[in-house]
Amino acid sequence: MKKISWITHPQYDIILPENHKFTASKFSDLFNELKSKEFYSNSNILKPKKAEIEDLEIIHDKDYILKIKNGTLSEKEIRRLGFIWSETLSNRSFLAVNGTLLTCKEALNNGVANHLAGGTHHAHKSFGSGYCVFNDIAYSSKTLIKEKIVNKILIIDLDVHQGDGTAEILKNDTNIFTCSMHCKNNFPFRKTKSDLDVELDDNLNDLEYLNILKDTLDKCLKIIKPDIIIYDAGVDVHKDDNLGNLNITSDGLLERDRYVLSYFKKKSIPISTVIGGGYSNNNLELAKRHSVIFQATHEIFN
Repeated sequence: MKKISWITHPQYDIILPENHKFTASKFSDLFNELKSKEFYSNSNILKPKKAEIEDLEIIHDKDYILKIKNGTLSEKEIRRLGFIWSETLSNRSFLAVNGTLLTCKEALNNGVANHLAGGTHHAHKSFGSGYCVFNDIAYSSKTLIKEKIVNKILIIDLDVHQGDGTAEILKNDTNIFTCSMHCKNNFPFRKTKSDLDVELDDNLNDLEYLNILKDTLDKCLKIIKPDIIIYDAGVDVHKDDNLGNLNITSDGLLERDRYVLSYFKKKSIPISTVIGGGYSNNNLELAKRHSVIFQATHEIFN
């Protein structure tokens, strides 16, 4: 069995007030959950280095980057972001973007790689939003193109919320195709335009969801022939998610991830995964949901 690269960092967790909707320990919770899995020994665990300010200028305004670095966000900006600033938050934000970039590079070398974070798709060029500080998906995509590592990228965003920041930042990049399959009646309530938006009705079940997904992936590959897939495997599509409106079961979640991974593996297109959104009052249950993409990766690639 070949080892699959997992990218994480012990400084990914953040400090948040009690009863915050975002689980501050979700990243270490996920890592601890994965340690209990039989396929844990089959992983190659890597740590990213922090991105530099000039690195992030490829997608974000320098003004905004410095506000995150120095803690000078306004009250309005803090409300929109959803997080109170801290050194911990700043530090992990500069780490996590490079975590997704490293995941992409590992996927290009090995066919697949998984990030134990990422999917911060609501971050826009000049502001953070919806618990997303820097946009790791847009950053990794534009950096891979700039460094001439790849020519074309397909982003498959299956978080329950639209990847509005990703779509806005990349709207003029013809070699990066953004596909967002999300719940129509959910945040952000003012949507932006992805290259392909697939809007889902509330309470969609497993079978309905999977049928739409299959059609969506076929549509994407008729438009672009990518060198790599960046897959946002958000688990907030789950029926018990606190911020999702769909009716996807745990079995449906696993079937979704198996399908996406096998679809691109059969076509020999490398795939890098990020965990995206997931919200629950039960930390252990949330970690189990986020572990599904790692289980599916192990099954499909071994």
